[in-house]
Amino acid sequence: MIGKWKRDWGLTGRVFLTWMLILAVYLFFIGAINYFFPGRFYFLVGLAFLFAFGQYFLSDRLVLASTRARIVAEDEEPELHAMIEKLCREADLPKPRIAVMASPVPNAFATGRSPNHAVVAVTDSIMKTLNREELEAVIAHELSHVKNRDILTMTVASFIAMIASMVMQNAFFMNLFDSRDNNGAWIAIWVVSIFVWIVATLLMLLLSRYREFAADRGSAMITGNPRALISALNKISGKMEYVPAKKKQEIEGANAFFIIPAISGKSLTELLATHPSLDRRVAALEKIEAELRGY
Repeated sequence: MIGKWKRDWGLTGRVFLTWMLILAVYLFFIGAINYFFPGRFYFLVGLAFLFAFGQYFLSDRLVLASTRARIVAEDEEPELHAMIEKLCREADLPKPRIAVMASPVPNAFATGRSPNHAVVAVTDSIMKTLNREELEAVIAHELSHVKNRDILTMTVASFIAMIASMVMQNAFFMNLFDSRDNNGAWIAIWVVSIFVWIVATLLMLLLSRYREFAADRGSAMITGNPRALISALNKISGKMEYVPAKKKQEIEGANAFFIIPAISGKSLTELLATHPSLDRRVAALEKIEAELRGY
């Protein structure tokens, strides 16, 4: 239960190191911009800030719209509401809005900028696929994302990649309107922006994988039953193989939010994945199970 919550200092240390690397990349990129173009690029940085601001405050609406998930009232899904109310008491969280998504892909996600503005959504197929304990474990995983404020985390982490992407895409266009002879500087900043975008994206994906490990751990602590989450992950992964590729493609844009991504076609290497591999997640949960039993 939440009272037994124990911090994983190894995971915390890796998250902290990742944040330090993201900060280092940010400082390097801002320093490069100021070196080649002192006092400029404020417009692009401001535009990136507006995009990040919108992404943060509208995240719940954007994800619900992209997945076509529908907010359901308590009289529509009384058992689901009761389950989430119980888990929220265990996790010391306010009750989020609850949504159901019609899809053959068994999955769940959480979104929203804070615990007071959160949404937890499940697909209709996951409610048919999992038993009660497994579904509780999955929802506890999503509530852990809410408790850890992962939307804020990933919005901040993606900011530097967003700036680099804008510079990378617009450097040559902006050079056309530069009256000074700055061709060499524009080429240099374009190359730097590509490097920064690649490194920042890889670090952002690494951070995303760490937040999945943290949410898995949170689920185990909230429910006291890591074995239920292991069973749920195996069931979801196994069922995913039989879902038509077209149905997966329809919701691939929200993969970063799902408990297991709905990837059609070939799987990405873990370096480019938003989630850890199933084997690594199961191994981590088994260690947590041993920890909870005092082994």
